[in-house]
Amino acid sequence: MQQVQTDSQAREALLDAAQAMQGTLRARSAACNAGRSVPAETIEDFRNAGFFRMLQPRRYGGLELSPSVFYEVNLALARACPSSAWVMAVVGVHNWQLALFDARAAEDVWGDEPATLISSSYAPVGRIRAVDGGYRLSGKYSFSSGCQHCDWVMLGGIVPDAESGAMDMKNFRTFLLPAADYRIEENWDVIGLKGTGSHDVVVEDAFVPAYRTHGIMDAFRCDSPGNAVNSQPLYRLPWQQVFVRAVSNATLGACEAVLDEFISLCDARVVMGRKLRDDDHAKNLIARVSNELANTRCVMHAHFDQMLQLATAGQPIPVADRVRYRYESAAIARRCLDLSTDMLTLSGSAGIRQDSRLLALHLDILASQAHIANYTVPLGINMGGTLLGGDTSDYGI
Repeated sequence: MQQVQTDSQAREALLDAAQAMQGTLRARSAACNAGRSVPAETIEDFRNAGFFRMLQPRRYGGLELSPSVFYEVNLALARACPSSAWVMAVVGVHNWQLALFDARAAEDVWGDEPATLISSSYAPVGRIRAVDGGYRLSGKYSFSSGCQHCDWVMLGGIVPDAESGAMDMKNFRTFLLPAADYRIEENWDVIGLKGTGSHDVVVEDAFVPAYRTHGIMDAFRCDSPGNAVNSQPLYRLPWQQVFVRAVSNATLGACEAVLDEFISLCDARVVMGRKLRDDDHAKNLIARVSNELANTRCVMHAHFDQMLQLATAGQPIPVADRVRYRYESAAIARRCLDLSTDMLTLSGSAGIRQDSRLLALHLDILASQAHIANYTVPLGINMGGTLLGGDTSDYGI
């Protein structure tokens, strides 16, 4: 009972901190976008508030809170600055995945400094070669959000079959490398989520010890090497179920901010001699958007609650549920884009001015769709196939 109270108090303190930070994040948003990177002082504010520690093991100073708390705090940040929230979520969720690696990997990263941060790029574009004790990795990886603030990176790759050389997704692994083993190419120049600093990471024939890798099939079975020391239910959740919300959650927060902006606009905008707030179409749209966003929040919390309950009971999370949860996370980006488009359209000329925050948020939502984890088509094909009685073809669920 005491642990529940402690977690509840931590949640309230973290939410209070995130809400108190909203004004500062909004004030810094122009500099964040112009600099193509979250300001260093914002990263330090996140550190001091404990945001990066929410999913980190207690053995390294973490809080081991539910992903629901992590993403609820993230939503509050996203309403102020989606780019900053995106980086907080993507970088912060790596502290959870590192707990799934062999314990020696966590010691390499956090042994001297538990506040060390990790970026990532999971697309398996690298060339992997198995060698004694591990692997050699080369490649150019794109979209490593927040990489300039991190001292390590997680990179995806498929280990070729030893005999045939075939590339099977069942042999996908995450490779953990220190900054000394890669360089950053600054090339992030986009129309939305400008401040995420999602630059390229280049690796040239770096050695990665086997213990600094994490296999997708271990993640699929919810039985990873790190569970030998991190056996809590939090670390028995499927890897992608926790990670993918990091690239859809800021979109939801941004759409909530669009709704805030649209409501404010309704008080100020006059159309055909009357305020937009008196227009029945505006009233109906506000109700519909508010309902959709509230439902989307509820679904997220319900999914994590259900998974944690099963993990706590030592029961497997049904594959059919995992397939559905995965699809639901990806669907958020398109749902929010459609809702934001409807609000932008009804805002008229006021919504398309260069200084329109509504438009800036809309472009952030649009940009979020570019992440492969927010693309529903392959996930829908897999989900439809399982509903028709087939096996999952996606082990990243």
